[in-house]
Amino acid sequence: MIIAQLSDFHAHPHGNPAYGIVETNPAIERAVDEILKLEPQPDCVLVTGDLSDCGLPEEYGIVRRALRRLPMPVYVIPGNHDRREAFASELRSDHPYLPQTGFLHYVIDDFPVRLIGLDTVVAGEDGGEICAAREAWLTERLAEGQGKPTVIFMHHPPFPVGVDGMDIMPCKVSPGFAGLIADHPEIERVLCGHYHRPIQLRFAGTIGYVVPGTAHQVALDLRPGTENKFVMEPPALALHVWKPGLGLVSHLQPIGDYGPRRDFVLDPAYPGKPQTVPAR
Repeated sequence: MIIAQLSDFHAHPHGNPAYGIVETNPAIERAVDEILKLEPQPDCVLVTGDLSDCGLPEEYGIVRRALRRLPMPVYVIPGNHDRREAFASELRSDHPYLPQTGFLHYVIDDFPVRLIGLDTVVAGEDGGEICAAREAWLTERLAEGQGKPTVIFMHHPPFPVGVDGMDIMPCKVSPGFAGLIADHPEIERVLCGHYHRPIQLRFAGTIGYVVPGTAHQVALDLRPGTENKFVMEPPALALHVWKPGLGLVSHLQPIGDYGPRRDFVLDPAYPGKPQTVPAR
């Protein structure tokens, strides 16, 4: 099974770039193009939040039209830039698994790996939350899985990442959350967005994984007390590949054209030596 992960579209009304310069809408289309050219095609696509920048119907229309180009199932979860009610009402026609009321949690059990989408949004706040009610919902869903391999995906990382500018807007977690994850070794990954950077760490007996955005990234700054700035580093998507007996392996795939694939051949200038140069 192959799971593609995109995040942080930040769709904007046409003609209104994010921060005055970031053309997020064409970046969404390029991300979709990247998935369409993959061989083999992913079995599904997860989009881990911030599909819109301001939660406007026009922004969700842009997202809806872009995601309709994908032939495989697409599963979306809101982020702090989304507005929960608008997100659900504007996207539910294409994504009927979204609940009618309350938190936008859901379970997809159609694949060899179980997918659990967790809504971490707190209205009006940059950070997120896994409160007691959300933990209770997740506890019940994990019990129903009976040990089936599982991926949890959400917008806000439920762990610090060691960067002050990011960790000041954390996902507040209930006291039992990490223990709940640790009690379920079938959880292969906790997949997140929000931070616009590639980040991995050990978390509660599994792996926490943050994927970059499809347009702008947060500049890496490890100095204490610094604020976030954005940078136009290459966007990327993640491919999480699950095989029986192997588990889940995660790959980061840059989005964009970086030239053709080339064969490795022996360099004639060094006969008999194992050096290689790209074929010309």
